[in-house]
Amino acid sequence: MQRLLRHCLSLHDFERIARRKLPKPLYAYVSGAVEDEASVTDNRACFGDYSFLPNALVNVSKINTGVNLDGLSFAAPIGIAPMGIAAITSYRGDVTMARAAAAANVPCIMSGSSLIRLEEVMEAAPGTWFQAYLPGDDAQINALIDRVAAAKVETLVLTVDTPVAANRENNVRAGFSTPLRPSLKLAFEGITHPEWLCRTFLKTLIKHGMPHFENNYATRGTPIVAKNVLRDFSDRGHLSWEHVRAIRNRWKGRLIIKGILNPADAVKAIAVGAEGIIVSNHGGRQLDGSVAPLRILPRVIEAIPNSLVMLDSGIRRGTDVMKAMALGAKAVFIGRPFNYAATVAGEDGVNHAIKLICDELKRDMGLLGVTEVTSLSLSHLFHRGPMLCD
Repeated sequence: MQRLLRHCLSLHDFERIARRKLPKPLYAYVSGAVEDEASVTDNRACFGDYSFLPNALVNVSKINTGVNLDGLSFAAPIGIAPMGIAAITSYRGDVTMARAAAAANVPCIMSGSSLIRLEEVMEAAPGTWFQAYLPGDDAQINALIDRVAAAKVETLVLTVDTPVAANRENNVRAGFSTPLRPSLKLAFEGITHPEWLCRTFLKTLIKHGMPHFENNYATRGTPIVAKNVLRDFSDRGHLSWEHVRAIRNRWKGRLIIKGILNPADAVKAIAVGAEGIIVSNHGGRQLDGSVAPLRILPRVIEAIPNSLVMLDSGIRRGTDVMKAMALGAKAVFIGRPFNYAATVAGEDGVNHAIKLICDELKRDMGLLGVTEVTSLSLSHLFHRGPMLCD
């Protein structure tokens, strides 16, 4: 494992190795987006619209990357975004990522579409945030919220950008579905990727039994491998801000709304009582052509200037973190690269990935002439393209 990690010099390097290790359908699930992949492409391209204006001859012998997010202190403004079925791409993936984040003192959001019970993850890494997809009726919503509270979750991240299922054509072409459908092709993929088969899938079966979707509801969901490929998600098309208000009244902890792109929705989220929002287009995995979070971030900040605004989608470098912070984000979250890091080397891989991006941030702040990450501002940026306007 250490030999592999020596070749991982940036977050980009983990994907190349993980692609070899994972069966093609699983790699397609993690790497892919939707339809023409316009959103996921622009999530990265938009960072190129900004250049830096370095400050010369600043004493940068001491650099502080620490941030405070609604009373929570972290060593860096870089967190692990929620990723579904992480325990099928790496052994006990949700626990692995949560433990690594806790060790580095950075935030981690556990996915509601996970295969390990949230109670187990919270025991392994207290303080982990939990991301929920709302079930389809009030009784199920209340039961899930009560279960999350009983698990001693302090920060609930409510994802609101999945009212209907996205058109993930790449999954169909690669033979991926949730649950996975038993087939000769799937069996062949497992046999031809023996390391994943033995160290992840079979090890999980032997030690923990068949993985199930554990956290979409208050009760256990469907197994990850099943003949029936209909996922046990209720229709969410009828859900509204009234449901969020009801959750806010029932949930006594910190509430973060994830999946906000429209500044008007940012205002609604804060008005309904959320402590903060995550500006996100779900990594380009929902509505193709939705605006890149970095592009809309200035307008969101303008709409809720004194609120906790965070961002995900497209962050890969320390320079990306600085650009998002300079535009007003208080923290950023990264998804796919940490999934790949867990695939490559488990918890050691995620530890290494966190260290790489945090070291990049410190180095880049020094080169920019900034000693406090919270002091990054528009004065450090030069915009090279047309600004997004009304």
